[in-house]
Amino acid sequence: MIVDAHHHLWTIDGGYTWLDEPGLEPIRRTFTPAMLRAELAATGVRHTVLVEGGRCDRAEAADLLRLAAETPEIAGVVAWLDPAAADVAGTVAAYRALPGGDRLVGVRAQVQSEATDYLDRADVRRGLADLGAAGLVFDLVVRADQLGSAARAARALPQVRFVLDHLGKPRIRAGELDGWSAAIADLAAAPNTYAKLSGLVTEADHDRWTVADLRPYVREAVAAFGPARLMFGSDWPVCLLAATYGEVHAALVEALGPLPEPDRRAIFGETAVAAYGLRDPRTGILP
Repeated sequence: MIVDAHHHLWTIDGGYTWLDEPGLEPIRRTFTPAMLRAELAATGVRHTVLVEGGRCDRAEAADLLRLAAETPEIAGVVAWLDPAAADVAGTVAAYRALPGGDRLVGVRAQVQSEATDYLDRADVRRGLADLGAAGLVFDLVVRADQLGSAARAARALPQVRFVLDHLGKPRIRAGELDGWSAAIADLAAAPNTYAKLSGLVTEADHDRWTVADLRPYVREAVAAFGPARLMFGSDWPVCLLAATYGEVHAALVEALGPLPEPDRRAIFGETAVAAYGLRDPRTGILP
């Protein structure tokens, strides 16, 4: 069973203003569940985790949860939530009361647009603790220079599960490895952390990347987290800036190289199921 732990869906008129930035023309359009389903079928992916798409408002959560309720392949939703807000627990309860609310498995905020020490703030830490108490994962979409504060937050809040998106956005295009590698090892030392092997092609040269460019970062992640805390994510449709869905999957398979079958099953499915507590709301299990 292959699980894609990270993808998006959006409509062009849905308030995703960041799509207006230059260079994003290939993804400046609507992406629907039907389009996703075609990619999943072609790659053999059975289930997915749908992640907020940078709209940064509560109304998007309702849209994503509804899509999940209507799309059997979507096993979980990571919605947007501001951890510094005063009503984190109330917002979580409101999300869970929405149609599809039983698919809510985590939340994230656009931490990558905040200061380097954002995750050290007391108000943010309080909100993260509330998320842990609610049984939700916090997805870390952070820059490489924010990995230190992410590690400190994970150590301070061992009751919260943290999932690192896109391996912390290493600067693959520039070939920067050593500083990022040390920061990844520091984060991975906290046992309540996981990471997604996702978003790497868009951190490389969009037009000239090769698997050889990605391999050092994949290997460092495997060494730091181990297969039981790593998961495959396509980052579709953002990945279309550099590669197709199938090319992303194939590149990760090649970058990982030969794997024992239990490790392959973990990275391509079992870790995501365990980290997010994925299940079919109707049966309690994922087929």
